[in-house]
Amino acid sequence: MRPDDWYCTQDLTGFLTHAGGFLRSRPDLHTVALTVTETLRTSGLRAYGDEAPVFGVLELGGQVRAAYFRTPPYRLNVTPLTPDEADALAAHLVALGHSVPGVIAARETAEAFAAAWRRHAGGRGLVRQRQRLYRLGNLTVPRPLPAGRARLVGKEDREQLIRWYGEFVDAVGDHAARNAAGWADSRIAYGGVTFWEREDGTPVSMAGVTPVVAGQVRVAPVYTPAQLRGRGYAGAVTAAVSRAVLTSGVREILLFTDLANPTSNSLYQRIGYRAVADFAAYDFRGSRDFL
Repeated sequence: MRPDDWYCTQDLTGFLTHAGGFLRSRPDLHTVALTVTETLRTSGLRAYGDEAPVFGVLELGGQVRAAYFRTPPYRLNVTPLTPDEADALAAHLVALGHSVPGVIAARETAEAFAAAWRRHAGGRGLVRQRQRLYRLGNLTVPRPLPAGRARLVGKEDREQLIRWYGEFVDAVGDHAARNAAGWADSRIAYGGVTFWEREDGTPVSMAGVTPVVAGQVRVAPVYTPAQLRGRGYAGAVTAAVSRAVLTSGVREILLFTDLANPTSNSLYQRIGYRAVADFAAYDFRGSRDFL
């Protein structure tokens, strides 16, 4: 495996032409790459920040074996790799002089790349978060449901969405992937967020869904303000959006959880979500390419 078996581009159209079939071959494991590139395609290359995103493909024997993307200043996102492929990717990125502040990938891939990055660029990889990817099996609506109903958000909910998106990002302790106003406008445009509201019309929880790409959607984010948790609102709104997606004809419904939160992991399993794979996010510190 050589570093130059990988190639890098900033041409989204060319990347999708070349690697789109590979990404669609496993829409579950590649869900983030599929949804992010779809957002970039429909909303523009600056949807996630001021710097141009970069994309990469590993091709061997005329076949795409792996891919990566990065929307600066965020972590590198990589499809599953062998240790040799991870080592070649780290060497490839160092040779190009690319900044890599961290990586997020399936657990074994993230571990292999973090070790390879240390060999090639120095510094240490610190685990930021461990996640689990789930797929919906048979939907089970939680009973009893809390009083109220599910409602699709509209333009009148824009300020609420912006505020809750900011609170959600603060709650998970990470950086916002998108500007809150841009995120809210995009979600409103395609009906991508549902509220659970009390009988008096007060929103108490929300669940979002990504656009349909390669026959799959991902439920994200799910958020309930801290003072309203423990009342069944998150389970009710997650079940509601899951049922709406199923009704639309989509059968591949995914979501990520933070493994440090046993409450949410237990909740989604009760609703009918089943584990697919574990993921990990690393931050790199002390290397010459750390931002």
